[in-house]
Amino acid sequence: MSEPDFVNSLARGLNVLGCFEKGHQKMTLTQVAARTDLTRGTARRFLLTLCTLGFVASDGKFFWLTPKVLKFSSDYLSTFGLGEAAYSIIQKVTDTLGESSSMAVLDNDEIVYVARVEKDRVYSNSIEVGTRLPAHTTSMGMVLLAGMSDDEFERWLEKTELKEYTDNTITDREKFRRKIAEIRKNGFAINDGGLEIGVRSISVPILDRDQKAIAAINVVTLSARTSLSQMEKKFLPVLFDAARKISMVLGSANIR
Repeated sequence: MSEPDFVNSLARGLNVLGCFEKGHQKMTLTQVAARTDLTRGTARRFLLTLCTLGFVASDGKFFWLTPKVLKFSSDYLSTFGLGEAAYSIIQKVTDTLGESSSMAVLDNDEIVYVARVEKDRVYSNSIEVGTRLPAHTTSMGMVLLAGMSDDEFERWLEKTELKEYTDNTITDREKFRRKIAEIRKNGFAINDGGLEIGVRSISVPILDRDQKAIAAINVVTLSARTSLSQMEKKFLPVLFDAARKISMVLGSANIR
């Protein structure tokens, strides 16, 4: 990056923090250097600095993140406005429908879970706050993409690989355009096995004062116990009501 205000050392330090993720929670110096494309000496200096600041711990061989990094997530959620009131709304969705409900935001080509109340585990991998999933494979991702302008969406589509995860994943760009257009028209998104066969979800957007989608709320279930028509008839009214209430909590306008 050649921009005069760009601080390369800060960017590299943040990359070191970001390389600790699921499957790589504890790493040696060599592993961190390899994952960040840094020399061992440079990676060592960053790691020792982060240890001094309290964001990373070490036993002399392995390095790992400390709970201090959670400060960033809690501060983000506070800034975003997601407090106990919003959580209680999501909890009510789960209690009413007997299914897990979550809230997520869009971050480039992924969604990031910012709240979740789990009833039964339906995905093979656990989903928790902070989990990232490919946006094109999820109903929350698609409903947030539908909230983009045409130009924003086309730029997103141009730079994003629609990777196949199951036979139901939409990987054809023109087909994906049609899917997003349908979601814009309907005001909600359904994903049927796009990420994992046998898992279905339905999502609606949460809008700000300017009627722009800033987050999404969903309900996820198993296809074996809930039909697509049941999701629309039973889940959708509850979701729209929850989205309206969360919008009010965030100080924004009603959904519709």
